[in-house]
Amino acid sequence: MAGLQSGSPAAVPGPRHPIRLAPSLLSADFRDLTAACRLAQEAGAEVLHLDVMDGHFVPNLTFGPLVVEAVRKVCPLYLDVHLMVERPDALISAFRAAGADGITVHAEACVHLQRTLAAIREAGARAGVALNPATPPSVMDYVWESTDLVLAMTVNPGFGGQAFLPEVVAKVRFLREAAEARRWPGHIEVDGGVGPATAPLVVAAGADTLVAGSAIYGRPDPAAAARELRAAAADWRAGDPGSGRTP
Repeated sequence: MAGLQSGSPAAVPGPRHPIRLAPSLLSADFRDLTAACRLAQEAGAEVLHLDVMDGHFVPNLTFGPLVVEAVRKVCPLYLDVHLMVERPDALISAFRAAGADGITVHAEACVHLQRTLAAIREAGARAGVALNPATPPSVMDYVWESTDLVLAMTVNPGFGGQAFLPEVVAKVRFLREAAEARRWPGHIEVDGGVGPATAPLVVAAGADTLVAGSAIYGRPDPAAAARELRAAAADWRAGDPGSGRTP
């Protein structure tokens, strides 16, 4: 990708789709998942994000299909399952059976990425690709048509509450321009350090789905925090018009 740079701000008119909020269950109170799901609904979220970690691909360890199944019973929102695991292919059927609407895998963890994405779709879920901060967006070149969502990690995966990495904004912009060039109809998601100060930056770059953990569940009034986040995201034209940096 040497020599390629993001285009002018006018080249990409922000997000393709209406903004979606995706509270991350990882930051919720696990003593009462029903209440956590209710808070997401009361906050006006369209998506509930579930981070699955295996203690190998990332150092942390979270939950498996049984928790997703329990959430599915009490939550009508779209369940966005993010597999931060070394062998995602072995888990696709279990998480789909548990109620996952979308399953996102890390490009870094997949030997045969297109095959994995095809397996997700064959299971009846929407297929997503997650890219770590240091992973170039060119990874998507041959799998756009097999993908329903691309997730640009704005922190290194594994723990909640990390600081936003501004370098990834250029990558989001590059992905949005590549998607536009291909007339790709899917969603561009960001995850990590997303709050009222950073949401306008990533939305201006082309993201439409915002994963937010502590920015919603870590606040005294999650519904008010979500409204604040959505209002900030909606004001994306006031955000950074583009760094022009090569992702």
